[in-house]
Amino acid sequence: MDIAILVGIGLLTGVTTVLFGFGGGFATVPVVVWADAGLGADAIRVATSTSALVMLVSAAFATAVTPRRVLAALRGSTGLLLLLATGATAGALAARLASPALVLWLFVAYVAVTIVDLLLRPGFLRPRGHIEEPAGGSRTLPAVLGAPIGAVAAFLGVGGSVMTVPAMRRAGHTMHVASALANPLTLAIALPATAVSLGGAALPASVGAHAHLVGLVDPGAAAALLAGALPVIGVLRRRPPRIPDRIYAWAYVGLLTVVVAAMLLSGVSR
Repeated sequence: MDIAILVGIGLLTGVTTVLFGFGGGFATVPVVVWADAGLGADAIRVATSTSALVMLVSAAFATAVTPRRVLAALRGSTGLLLLLATGATAGALAARLASPALVLWLFVAYVAVTIVDLLLRPGFLRPRGHIEEPAGGSRTLPAVLGAPIGAVAAFLGVGGSVMTVPAMRRAGHTMHVASALANPLTLAIALPATAVSLGGAALPASVGAHAHLVGLVDPGAAAALLAGALPVIGVLRRRPPRIPDRIYAWAYVGLLTVVVAAMLLSGVSR
């Protein structure tokens, strides 16, 4: 039953990867916390690490099937990608040392503050000026933001799209383009975060419940999630749904709200 639920959540992960650029982080963290509840407080650490692996594979696949004309907006962003990776390495290392409760409640606080920002600050739900389709001259993120975005994203296991999508939206991109560009940026974060998570075991060796882990990653949960996600990504990238931009933006906020509720329930039940 657990496998069936994980594959089902994987289907949702595929949808959020394509439509919102999430790469799996916001969908997978709550469900892996539930699946590995036997680990107690350490479940959140395993969830964020497993999320990094799911994001790595799903973001890589989504990037590979994204039209080149969309990815052209990231030309000249080598510095940004390197700083994202550098920040992600630091964030993943810090997550291994942090209290599991701290990671859980920072995750909830981070997403909640983001929701408030999207609702109140102009530029996301109420874009300023003209919304652009992809073009080689379209604006992207300043490279200086790479390190803090990578660090926060890897620490919390969220992939970074919750910062990159609003930023690119406010830079004048449609939700469709901003979400597509979030995948290669997520890839830069997930690669070092996954490497750190796979390297060595941080849980006490005496705890028999984590015998299925590789480092801090639950490979069984990751495989089930990806089994559901990858076919959906392939289909939706080739035949993306046509969603009005304003409804698209509200759906992004709505999904973040659902994630906060799921994590709150998880934290209260522990």
